[in-house]
Amino acid sequence: MKKLGIAIIGCGAISGVHLKAVSGSKLGELKAVVDTNLELAQRAAEEYGCDYYSDYHEMLKREDVDIVHICTAHFQHSPMAVDVLKAGKHVLTEKPMAENDAAARRMLEAAELYPNVQLGVIFQNRYNPSARKMKDYVDSGELGRLLGMKGLVAWSRTAAYYQSEWKGKWETEGGGALINQSIHTLDLLQWLGGDIEYVKGSISNDSLEGVIEVEDSAHAYIAFKNGAKAVFYATNAYIKNSPVEIEVVFERGTLYQRGDYLYLEQDGKQTQLCEPVVNDLGVKSYWGVSHKVQIEDFYEHIAEGRKFWLDGPEGYKGFRLVMDIYDSSRSGQKILY
Repeated sequence: MKKLGIAIIGCGAISGVHLKAVSGSKLGELKAVVDTNLELAQRAAEEYGCDYYSDYHEMLKREDVDIVHICTAHFQHSPMAVDVLKAGKHVLTEKPMAENDAAARRMLEAAELYPNVQLGVIFQNRYNPSARKMKDYVDSGELGRLLGMKGLVAWSRTAAYYQSEWKGKWETEGGGALINQSIHTLDLLQWLGGDIEYVKGSISNDSLEGVIEVEDSAHAYIAFKNGAKAVFYATNAYIKNSPVEIEVVFERGTLYQRGDYLYLEQDGKQTQLCEPVVNDLGVKSYWGVSHKVQIEDFYEHIAEGRKFWLDGPEGYKGFRLVMDIYDSSRSGQKILY
């Protein structure tokens, strides 16, 4: 079977994960990379044996490109995705979908306007073995009714991290610790918990005042329509990148995730259910190992003409939760769903 033609826009840090995943794909073949920094684009093209461009509009003229990965700054996701969909090519965009709600909605509208192509959103942690196992327990009811959850992200970002034209600014990054670092954990909480009744939260800048406009810390209380409750805390003000922790409490047992380890505590006994998968992508460990799994899954859906499950509307759920926590912090009120 002929491989799908792949292009990647953006040759910054996260692109390395995508490039390695595409190079090892059974279904995709890298045709081009794009970056306004020609040196970065040329370096990636030489390493992976493809063409390079400084203008993504030129790349979109190619008939041999079927899927475009968007790995750029947050504020560029929406206009690029709309252009790619309009050009008749599928989109797989990095999180977050966009820098604000209006921009994300423009992406959703474009996906509806061009139904022959698909919009996929990267939330690779849903593919982690530990996340899949937690979801299985929620769906099966084996441990009884879901009662509540806890999510904790304690990472470190210094002033040096924000030496960028777009990071740390509301207009271009769209936020800080919530929208960038901890959106994955929030997405998992809403994926496990189901439909939300309301959320109330707040944000603060505890360690980087005068350095960034956005928050370095946030907390939230989430009430689900099934009666479950969740508490969430995230910060970039810790001294290191500590493993993400999620606790899921059922009537007849509790799941504890720390990093990629997952444990079940039941009847006074603790059993290990998952352990870390070897990361062979040569990237930051806290990005996880499941980018290549989601990317290949997206390719399979496209190749077989099936609707991708983690599409625009599904990817929007975690994004909306982030936006609602920001709105709640500004208003001091709970956000009803």
